[in-house]
Amino acid sequence: MKNEKLTTDEYDALEQVARGIKTERPSACVARNAKRLSGLKLLSYARDGRLSITDKAQQLLFLRRCIMGLRAVAADPLTRLDTDVAYFLGKKAHIVARAEGEGHDISDKGRDSLADIDTLGL
Repeated sequence: MKNEKLTTDEYDALEQVARGIKTERPSACVARNAKRLSGLKLLSYARDGRLSITDKAQQLLFLRRCIMGLRAVAADPLTRLDTDVAYFLGKKAHIVARAEGEGHDISDKGRDSLADIDTLGL
C-alpha cells in the first residue's frame, strides 16, 4: 500500500461518489481528486463517463468508519455506532456491550488496535 494514504479531501470525494452523484458534473472535490483515486483503483469510470467506487474503496470507507467508531467509543462509551460497524467491532472483540445496557466499552484488544493505528498515523 505504498503512497495510498488518503487525505480528508480524498475520503470526502470517495464518500460523495459512494452516495451517488446526482448532477451531470461532479463536485469540485470529486473532480479535484478523481485522477489520483482512479489511479489507486478506488474510483472507476463507466463507458458513459459516470464515476463509481470500487470494492476496494468500499472496504476502505468501511474500515475508516470502524476506526472512527472505535475512537468514538474510546472517548464516549454511550456513542451510537452504525449497526454494521458495531457488529464488526464486536465480532473482532474490539468492543463489548456494556453491562449497564446502553453503549459499548472498548476492550484491551481495541485499545491496542487504536494505539497501532495512531502509530501508523491512520
